[in-house]
This record gives sequence, C-alpha cells and structure tokens, in this order.
Amino acid sequence: MVINWNQTGGSEARAPRSRIRAAQYVRMSTEHQKYSTDNQASAIQRYADARGFVIVRTYADEGKSGLRLVGRDALQSLLGDIESGRADYAAILVYDVSRWGRFQDPDEAAAIELRCKHAGIRVHYCAEQFENDGSIGSSIVKTVKRAMAGEYSRELSVKVFAGQANLIRLGFRQGGSAGYGLRRVLVDQNHSRKAQLDRGEQKSIATDRVILIPGPEHEVDIVREVYRKFVAEDRSELEIAQALNARGVMSDLGRPWTRGTVHQLLINEKYIGNNVWGRTSFKLKQSHVQNPDDAWIRANGVFEPIVDKDSFIRAQSIIAARSERLSDEAMLGLLGTILARNGYLSGIIIDEAEDCPSSSSYLSRFGSLLRAYALVGFVPDHDYRYLETNRALRRLHPNVVAEVIEGIRAAGGTVEQEPSTDMLTVNHEFTTCIVIVRCFHTGAGSLRWKLRLDTALNPDLTVAIRMDPTNAQPRDYYLLPRLDMHTAVLRLCEHNGLSLDAYRFDTLETLYAMSQRTPIEEAA
Repeated sequence: MVINWNQTGGSEARAPRSRIRAAQYVRMSTEHQKYSTDNQASAIQRYADARGFVIVRTYADEGKSGLRLVGRDALQSLLGDIESGRADYAAILVYDVSRWGRFQDPDEAAAIELRCKHAGIRVHYCAEQFENDGSIGSSIVKTVKRAMAGEYSRELSVKVFAGQANLIRLGFRQGGSAGYGLRRVLVDQNHSRKAQLDRGEQKSIATDRVILIPGPEHEVDIVREVYRKFVAEDRSELEIAQALNARGVMSDLGRPWTRGTVHQLLINEKYIGNNVWGRTSFKLKQSHVQNPDDAWIRANGVFEPIVDKDSFIRAQSIIAARSERLSDEAMLGLLGTILARNGYLSGIIIDEAEDCPSSSSYLSRFGSLLRAYALVGFVPDHDYRYLETNRALRRLHPNVVAEVIEGIRAAGGTVEQEPSTDMLTVNHEFTTCIVIVRCFHTGAGSLRWKLRLDTALNPDLTVAIRMDPTNAQPRDYYLLPRLDMHTAVLRLCEHNGLSLDAYRFDTLETLYAMSQRTPIEEAA
C-alpha cells in the first residue's frame, strides 16, 4: 500500500516549507503487536517532528513476512520510485533495522539501504539508539542488528517447527485436504468436537485443532473396495479407476478417477489412522526440500482407520514388488517407453502409466527422478524443478477454483461449474476461467510469466493468478476481459504498463464485488 499525501490532502500544506520531505516505510508480519504499522507510524511521526521532516508518502507492507523481498509490493514500489527518479522526497524513515527484513543473509538488508543511498536518499532508523551517519560505530551496530533480525526468524522457525511436530504427535492435522473417504473436524482444546470443516474452510480460533474422521459411509465403502480389488482381486489401479468411472463415482475433487488418484489413495497412511507430516519442507522460505523418510514426523493410530492395517501393508508390498522384481535395465526400458509415448516425463505421467513402477520407485532406485530421466536420454526444458512446479500447480488448481466459487457465493452471487472444463458461469451473466500462471526466471534474473488464454472455451473473463518467484503462493491477480484481449498468448513482466496492469489486482475482491447483487428495492 502506498499513500501519497499530495493526493490525499494530508498535512503537507500546513507544514513549513523549510521542513525536509520524507517518505516512511512500515512493515508488519504477524509476529508482535509492538510492530503494528500504527505503532511504527506513531514512532516515526515523533521522530519526524523532532528532526524537521514532513512525511509526504507512506509505503506499507501489512501482513508481509520479512524473510524475502518477494510479495512485498510496497517495498518494491519504494525501490522502483527512488531508482526511476519518481521519488519526490529526500529521506526515508524506517522504524528500525528489522523492518527492511529478517533476511538470512544480512547483506540483503544492506543492499536495500545501499540502493537508497545511491539514489541520493538517506535512510533514518527512528527507534534505534544510533545515528545512521555512516560512522564506523553505526556501521558495526547495523551489521549486528541485521544478523540479529535474521537469527530471530531462524530461532522462531525452529520453535514453530517444534510446535507443529508436537501437534502432529498429539494427533492433530496440520493443513491439507482430508482426501476421499475422510473429513476434517474442528475440536477445541479439550478435544471436544465442534464442527466439520468443508473444503477451503479454516479454523478461526488459535486454540482449536483439526482431526480426521471417516467420511460418508458410501465413500468409506469405496475406499475399502479399492483396497479389496487391489489386494485380493489383483486388479490394477487403472482397472479400478475405469470401474469407478463406469459407475459414475467421482473423486473428492469431483473429477473422474485416474490411475494416479487411485495410486495415491493406496499409499497414504491416513487411511489406517496414521498422522504423517514433514515429507517436504520450506523452512525460512528458502527452498523446497524433499525430506528422507526418517525425518518425517508421525503419530500412528491417532485417527479412526477406515482400512485395516493388513490390507494396507499388503498393498504396499504389491507396489514395492513391481520395482523389486525388475532390473535397472527393465525399469529404464519402461521409462523409455513412457518417454517415447508422451514426448516428456514427469512424476505424474509415470504414476499414470499402466504396468510401470511408481515415480517413488524410480526415486528410490536411482536416487532422484532427474538421474532416471538422464539415463533414458530425457533432459527437461529447464530443470527438474520445472516439472515438479507444474505438477504442484496442477494439484493446486482445483482448490483455487473451489475457493473462487466460495468467494462468489459468499458475496451473494450464484455460480455454476462445468465439470469437464472447470469454466464458471456467474449469475447466469458471464463466464470465467481460472488460470494459474507459473513464474520463471530469465538468464538475466528477471521474472516472467507466460499466459495462454483459452481460445477454445473463449470465456468472457479470464482470472489469471500470477504466482510468486517460488511458485508457492499467488503474487497477484489479473482480471482479463475477452473483449480487450487481442492475442492468445500474453508475456508478462514484473511491470507491464497501463495496457495490462490496469487489470491487475492484489486480491480477488474485485471479482467478488462483480458477483454481488443488490435488491432493486434497496437500490431504489
């Protein structure tokens, strides 16, 4: 958020002309009330009054983590203003050193201040006990403060991880959908059940927790049937998926079953009541890591099982035996066949292939999927993460569509979803499609997004969700009307000019507002 006092009629007109024009930058995550943006602004204002500054602009990142620059639109806007010459102030006032960020590399915070200094704009830390005057003393203190800011986040990360691990061991669910045949239930601190959570719903009270319980009886019966067919009747995942689809049974996402979705149902320990967490980690928002099995956090038998343990163990033995009885050459031969048939490889493509070991089997046998790819002569377009990112975004899409539907309905609108295409019809008035746009880095380090509009469905409105540089969470949203889009492919940069950025929004509230309806009597 950026507030320009020249536009909002602030106090600049009442300030003496001799006072120095300054901007203030405030940031708050959720770490502590003392760092609320109001408290920061009050301290900065006292500093400004005492030192002869007049605050003409505010850059505010509210609810933003200081671990990375990504997602902090106000700070990026500040840097863009000062480096492009648009800044109409001579100083920047910041509450303390940690407000620039709690970077794990202290040089990142130093680099932000250096960019300001190179533009001729001095930085003042209003709550620090030192003057930022370039002296040796202030330079040493700043370096220590930057390192302390990063260490605070590291220690907090350790404590949060320990707390989450403890909740897992106590049998509480930590995020993620329930899965077919299961439901999430909210319980209070005394383990008393409160309510069932639907898809997309989250707990609102900090002391509440979430557990898994068996879902509707017909879903539980389907799960048990899948295990019975796989273990006792020697039916493959593909055969099971085809049988379910022939009967019109949909998965938990309302989609037809595939070999991969049946496979995931067969390998997940939650169906025998085990709570497993920490297969991957993204500590300090640095990089996604696949953790070894012995690093997983687990609690066995904490949920009510819907599959007996013997059936689960036998299913795992059957899946493991597929690769155990195959030589390396045979496994690679099958992988080569999949490559020849599809033209490329990914984990989900392997899991969907019939009569082939799972992607986890290739990972276990060859150490990594990338090494297995290389042995059959496949080189990803960019790197292995590119394939995994696409797989993750495909998994994310149904959840995003569900959240948009909930948002429209919460705003009072009606929405219908076409199951085969996921196109939405809102209020029987306009159609919209949800597109998740992957972020990639150019060789020069710039960020780019390549958006393909669905010209076949030709929706009235395309909602493009532009992911952040890690492709872990949305960066922003574009609402693109069909009438104004004259090309099927849009290549987006960080800043695209008014012709495209006029359709950019930080949230989807504008879409929800479009869905809102007011009774005629009230409008009249």
